[in-house]
Amino acid sequence: MWRAIASNALTFFIVALIVAAGLLAWGRQEYQGPGPLVDAACVKVDRGASLSVVSRQLETSGVISDARIFRIGADYGGHGAKLKFGSYLVPAAASMDQVVGIITAGGQSTCGREVNFRIGIAKADVILRELDAATNRYVEVVSFDPAAEAAPKEYVDAGDDGDLRYRVTLAEGVTSWQVVEALKRADFLTGTIEKVPAEGSLSPFSYEVVKGSTRAELIAEMEARQSQVLADLWASRAPDLPYATPEEALVMASIVEKETGIPEERKQVASVFVNRLRKGMKLQTDPTVIYGITKGEGILGRGLRQSELRRETPYNTYVVDGLPPTPIANPGALSIEAALNPDDTPYVYFVADGSGGHAFSSTLEDHNANVAKWRKIEAERGQVGETGVQGN
Repeated sequence: MWRAIASNALTFFIVALIVAAGLLAWGRQEYQGPGPLVDAACVKVDRGASLSVVSRQLETSGVISDARIFRIGADYGGHGAKLKFGSYLVPAAASMDQVVGIITAGGQSTCGREVNFRIGIAKADVILRELDAATNRYVEVVSFDPAAEAAPKEYVDAGDDGDLRYRVTLAEGVTSWQVVEALKRADFLTGTIEKVPAEGSLSPFSYEVVKGSTRAELIAEMEARQSQVLADLWASRAPDLPYATPEEALVMASIVEKETGIPEERKQVASVFVNRLRKGMKLQTDPTVIYGITKGEGILGRGLRQSELRRETPYNTYVVDGLPPTPIANPGALSIEAALNPDDTPYVYFVADGSGGHAFSSTLEDHNANVAKWRKIEAERGQVGETGVQGN
């Protein structure tokens, strides 16, 4: 009898082991295999949420198939207490193992909404965007000019969401005064900026910021980045440039930045000014004259007058020799690179060509012909514009 009981017990134990092994294999397959999500989706982890709460939310929304298996797998892997607050993009058919990795990795959220405070040359604007998980593209919810209109309801309501991300984007060619004035209207930043940073010292870039951080901290980050960009590019500069310091190169870069918005032209434009410096010719560039008038505080909004082109100021490169005393804007990395590694050309003149770019020439005769073509285009358009680098 005892032998029969022992035999039955052993059989039951073996069966139980087989069942347990089967359940374990099934659970592992459920945890590591493709999930039920048909399309990519945004998953939000609330601040302070527990693994239990998040797992039920994921099951309810169809991201995972079983909340219990999800919790067991996360705990077994040591991730149960590592949930990171934020919104995350989960790809279609993501396994539970992948989902755990996504929501515990930390760093910036990869999904949800974002405020981009863009500081441009003409104005600053605010764009609220939201990620479309299906296409993995941001779509605009609302945009507005904080200097000219009240914040719309969509933006105000979004501010109540602690998961909202923020960035500040500087356009190439903005002045330091424009940056400071614009940041005063960034309502997600705090504190004041004691003085306008040196012209050219801020790096055009898109900066991730935390709501409540200070404007001074952001300015310091912009300055540090520009300093590093300049140092790195200065180290790989071309030989025999007609300027001896990184600061002079930054002045040249700012002129290049203001003279052309076409990336492919930057090194050609730089070559014109480098050739002029080498030949002892005046730079004769309108943007420096304009800066001497505006001091970088806004845009001129009209053409230059002949009296202004003749007036002697430190920035009037039609009158003074060499570079102006400071940059005239905050140049981007491409313009700094162009100033430090210009194309090797014979050009000493350029003028707008009507297509958004410029016509370059090495002789005054060719330049005057290009100017005549541009004047004809201006007349047809009813415009009066700048002529680029003039002849002496």
